[in-house]
Amino acid sequence: MADTQRLSGDQIVEMDLDDWRSMHETLQARFRTGDFATGLELVDGIGAAAEELGHHPDLDLRHGHLNVRLVSHDAGGKTERDVVLARRISALAAALGAVAEPEALSRVEIGLDTWDAEEIRPFWKAVLGLQDHDRFPTDLVDPDGDLPTVWFQESDRHDEPRQRFHLDIRVPPEVAGGRIEAALAAGGTLVSDERAPTFTVLADPQGNKVCVCTHVGRSD
Repeated sequence: MADTQRLSGDQIVEMDLDDWRSMHETLQARFRTGDFATGLELVDGIGAAAEELGHHPDLDLRHGHLNVRLVSHDAGGKTERDVVLARRISALAAALGAVAEPEALSRVEIGLDTWDAEEIRPFWKAVLGLQDHDRFPTDLVDPDGDLPTVWFQESDRHDEPRQRFHLDIRVPPEVAGGRIEAALAAGGTLVSDERAPTFTVLADPQGNKVCVCTHVGRSD
């Protein structure tokens, strides 16, 4: 199998990667390290293996666990390179007594119902600072993986929704103005700037709202 050929989740299941789960285009694992020092040791081992193989994971080290995410960016998904590195990482974790916790894995995506995705897609791309997906033209993604993917689901035309929840995007104060301007230029409207710069309420052309927030005036 070519190391640029994308693997499906079903193919991953057949490869006996018990520590790992297919999460959309990525292969992910969480290892319970128990303490920070063990986590750092595991990170060091993964770094050495990644350099040796010329393939590098995304690592998120917390006090008691390490999250690992693998993806072959040039292929737009999981490949044999990710499988090889996943096996090495599992062996390193086992040697340190770090236990895999696949049941703790999750990934959030935001699906927005709309009768016209192209009308509102530029707004959400601008206000959240996302980029076009390489393979799925309606999806918006954060290439660094820090923000959830946003995608649009076709629905019947309806009146402006009374949202039961909305998005808050927290950015540095020096970024907020530019983000707001970009969202307005992309078809958004200003709902309220009464509490700016703590937060500014915007809406896309179909009335879906978002708050652009900063730390200014907050206790956190």
